[in-house]
Amino acid sequence: MAKSESVKKVLDFVKENDIKFIDFKFMDFPGQWQHFTIPYTQLESDTFDDGLGFDGSSLRGWKVINESDMLIIPDPDTMFVDPFVEAPTISLICDVYEPATKEKYSRCPRNIAQKAEAYLKSTGLADTVYFGPEAEFFIFDDVRFDSKPNGAFYSIDSQEGRWNTGRDEGPNLGYKPRYKEGYFPVPPTDSLMDIRNEMVLNLMDVGIDVEAQHHEVASGGQCEIDLKFQPLLKAADQLLTFKYVVKNTARLNYKTVTYMPKPIMGDNGSGMHVHTSLWKDGKPLFAGNGYAGLSEMGLYYIGGILKHAPALLALTNPITNSYRRLVPGFEAPVRLAYSQSNRSAAVRIPMFSSSPKAKRVEFRCPDPSANPYLAFSAIMMAGLDGIMNRIDPGDPLDRDIYDMSPEELQNVPSTPESLGAALKNLADDHEFLLKGDVFTEDVINTWINYKIDKEIKPMALQPHPYEFALYYDV
Repeated sequence: MAKSESVKKVLDFVKENDIKFIDFKFMDFPGQWQHFTIPYTQLESDTFDDGLGFDGSSLRGWKVINESDMLIIPDPDTMFVDPFVEAPTISLICDVYEPATKEKYSRCPRNIAQKAEAYLKSTGLADTVYFGPEAEFFIFDDVRFDSKPNGAFYSIDSQEGRWNTGRDEGPNLGYKPRYKEGYFPVPPTDSLMDIRNEMVLNLMDVGIDVEAQHHEVASGGQCEIDLKFQPLLKAADQLLTFKYVVKNTARLNYKTVTYMPKPIMGDNGSGMHVHTSLWKDGKPLFAGNGYAGLSEMGLYYIGGILKHAPALLALTNPITNSYRRLVPGFEAPVRLAYSQSNRSAAVRIPMFSSSPKAKRVEFRCPDPSANPYLAFSAIMMAGLDGIMNRIDPGDPLDRDIYDMSPEELQNVPSTPESLGAALKNLADDHEFLLKGDVFTEDVINTWINYKIDKEIKPMALQPHPYEFALYYDV
């Protein structure tokens, strides 16, 4: 649909449905949606060309105060009715621009995703890259945390948490998933069926295709809602809309949702397994006669992901908590290998269907704390580098990696052990991201410096509560 037609559709919708407010949503650098709102009387067709101004110096990782003016320009094709605002309101996802030049801001994550899609087409290898993220999350009943100079703590709770089997709940009915056994008993052990259904209905109401919902492995409220795959930019837009809908649906039910990957010690963390495939002229390119029914292109795509994975994780697993999930024993993929059906490998080729259209690659390392515009773009760029340079992924690893001896695993590389290590890998290996000007040196350097200054260094300075258990009596 031409932009003028899409704009007219938005303006007509506002008028015909008595919409009172327009909410503009856009992405900051680390990966959180931001927004501001105008009354319907201020929305004009020119808004979609001229944009609206805001203070870029107040957003993380962006402008300094003496260069703070920025513009957002809404994408009319992203309109949805916001179900969580009392007054009739539509939401529009926006791109960020430099006001002086009217060029897209180089650090705008959505701009990076758009450049990634354009670069893919320019290569002639494919014209569409699809992504299907599976973002797991926890639903809690209560969360409290604090960090002060003289103390720090966190406390989370869930009525279905296994740790509450002995609590006086007046009465305690005892149906609480065992640790690592939340996948997936029926109600009443699965106590979150109704709220997940409500989340699914709200997602469908905002135009998102949902494939399934279910409880996940961990006790204490771990869940998953699967979305239908979409082209890169739309998949990232929908993932952010998904997180917005899920969090706000939980809040309306007096519950809280987190996409932090490892909130519970000793149980499975939340991953975001990312399914991806290349298509051209409406035909899938990963189906063939090779291992697990893959084409040569599909295998080289895997080779690129595995080669660059230590650097990729700085973008796909971008917080310090990410690396508390990437440890052996909790179904987390800590070895950089590939396999069909094997969920202990970093890259898996799902075998649910023999249809060429279903042939895809599943990168299992990422988690839902990632900025999807950056993460999806980086995964695609790594895969394309593998195709262009014919990177052999090596032999598949079809055994259960967790049962292999240290000697057997000696030649199987591991994921980075910390965010700092991943950032070091990104600093050393990011040329593949710069092709087509998809990422820039400024974006890479700003990302690395922001993560070090705002997350790694503060964490290093804060005494950990467990250190008192270990060392207080030294």
